[in-house]
Amino acid sequence: MAAMATVPSYTPSLWVRVCHALPRLDLTMQMKDNIFVPDSWEYQQTLLVLSSLSAIALVISLLVVLSFLIHYCCCHRGDRSEGSEEEEEDEDGSTGHGYSGKKGRGICCVTWVAVAAVTLCCVAIGIGFYGNSEANDGMYQLTSSLLTANYTLASIDLLISDTITGLQLSVSGPLVSMEELFTGSKPFLVSTRNCRRLSENVINLLSSISLARSSLDAGLGNDSSISGASITPLTPVPPSVAPTVVPTSSLMPGPFSPGWAANTLMVNEDYRWLSYVLLLLLDLIVCLFILLGLAKQARWLLILMTVLAWLALFLSWGSLGLETATVVALSDFCSDPNAFVLNSTQFNSGTSSDVLDYYLTCSRRMNSPFQQLLTQSQRALSNIHTHLSSLDRNALPQFPKAEKSLREVQQILNSTEGNFHQLVALLNCRGLNKDYIDSLKGLCYDGMEGLLYLSLYSFLSALAFTAILCSLPGAWRSFPSESEEYEDSDSESEDPFTSHQDSKRFLQWQPWL
Repeated sequence: MAAMATVPSYTPSLWVRVCHALPRLDLTMQMKDNIFVPDSWEYQQTLLVLSSLSAIALVISLLVVLSFLIHYCCCHRGDRSEGSEEEEEDEDGSTGHGYSGKKGRGICCVTWVAVAAVTLCCVAIGIGFYGNSEANDGMYQLTSSLLTANYTLASIDLLISDTITGLQLSVSGPLVSMEELFTGSKPFLVSTRNCRRLSENVINLLSSISLARSSLDAGLGNDSSISGASITPLTPVPPSVAPTVVPTSSLMPGPFSPGWAANTLMVNEDYRWLSYVLLLLLDLIVCLFILLGLAKQARWLLILMTVLAWLALFLSWGSLGLETATVVALSDFCSDPNAFVLNSTQFNSGTSSDVLDYYLTCSRRMNSPFQQLLTQSQRALSNIHTHLSSLDRNALPQFPKAEKSLREVQQILNSTEGNFHQLVALLNCRGLNKDYIDSLKGLCYDGMEGLLYLSLYSFLSALAFTAILCSLPGAWRSFPSESEEYEDSDSESEDPFTSHQDSKRFLQWQPWL
């Protein structure tokens, strides 16, 4: 519970705790812990064992369907042999299609079982559509939060790069010109050199701020040839307009990038959502046409739907296995997300653990890891402003040619101070921590709920298709064959002619008529 309390405003749901408490077995049937370690082969074995339960259920379903098929074949053969012996006895009490009342009641029961199974399948399809929508909403909230966090990180990168670039331009341009002009005046020259030294100090301090920035070198301030064009890890496009990072390869980059993760999740979610929609439509079409085939007594339609029902049965049990492993893995992550993020090398390879802990917890008792750097930078900028004000009052009356360079430095300093205040606000943990909590809620609340509904859909649809495949052979027996229809039509057509011949013979034996 102590680990759960590390994320403010987020607590694992009841379903997360229940699924996280499930026992775990590896391939050797030994108990394992439920710590979320997706790269570990031992942890992957536990997920494979849980997924294999659906394979066992599929085998049981196949055995049940096979036993019913054998039963119907044997019963149908027995009915044929008994029908030839009892044909004369049951002729008067039989129905129009040649079936006795007892047999007709059995076939009616089997047909209603098939209809009930189709109805159960339709209910499962409704649950599946709802679960698919909930899972999609959770992933949409997750990707939106990641894009917002990516936009914040991009803004931080650009503010740092713009500030560093502006200070470098002031150091290499107008400050150098002012030093040349103030060569004959030592106090003014000292103030100008102090401005240059403080600017270089701010450059070094800002360069040491690393927050998910992979292409910004730590020694940026020592290289005077670095410009803003060399800093291109992220692009500050609003998250509502477009994704900010386009992955160049299928491999995950060294330091974690929220934009890369958002793009990857969006692509995978589109395929997942579309796959489930097609599966749900397949089940719906099979159910509707089975009802149509039962109503129209069309054998060819039921045969075609039986083939598709077999396919739907395999897909239902297969999707249930995949959903089971996903739900369990997601519950393991959502039970203690901070521990995984802090211990994962993909997250802390570009960022220190102190910085991650600060943004994950965002506790008032914790100080910002950038507080000292920002304070020193603020003091340096204030000292630069003081020196420039002194030069503006004292040096310009004696050196009017230095006014242009001094105004350029002041303009750069004003822009730098504006960027610095924005940078201080963005580096605060509240914004990124809110995005982190929103992503957890989308993934662990809506996403988890959607996956559970999809698991229920897969289980119910698998049971429904098992019942359908067991009952359809019995329903076929209620349909009249072509030979029976032909015999019935012949018997009905012969009745009027037979009565006419009998009346004609009767008239021939009555001479008085």
